[in-house]
Amino acid sequence: MNSEASYHLRRQVLWGLVLVGLGVAFLLDQMDVFDVRALWHYAPLLLVVVGINQTIGYPSAREFSNGLWTVFIGLWLFAVLEGLWGLTFRNSWPLFIIISGITMAIRPIAERRFGAKGGNGHGK
Repeated sequence: MNSEASYHLRRQVLWGLVLVGLGVAFLLDQMDVFDVRALWHYAPLLLVVVGINQTIGYPSAREFSNGLWTVFIGLWLFAVLEGLWGLTFRNSWPLFIIISGITMAIRPIAERRFGAKGGNGHGK
């Protein structure tokens, strides 16, 4: 199996497992075995998992930088909703400028590493 096909297979498996997990959590909630509301404040961390999944394997430079954005947004939402480090929606907007700069700086490195269209950069 080539690397691009395995990358897309891994993404599909991750999404399938996320849906199974959500379904099990909601089913247990309906059966009064588990209170799913206790997990809602962890929901932004699903974005972190999705973003990490986008950055590993053989993504294109665009998928890699989009993955970094997804990780950042998930961590930012979690920090804001939990009140970590005094972050609020109002005072944390400069972080978006910082992550934009990081993404702009990393994209050429990612294009060199992964290639502009994806693959491993070795012509495969």
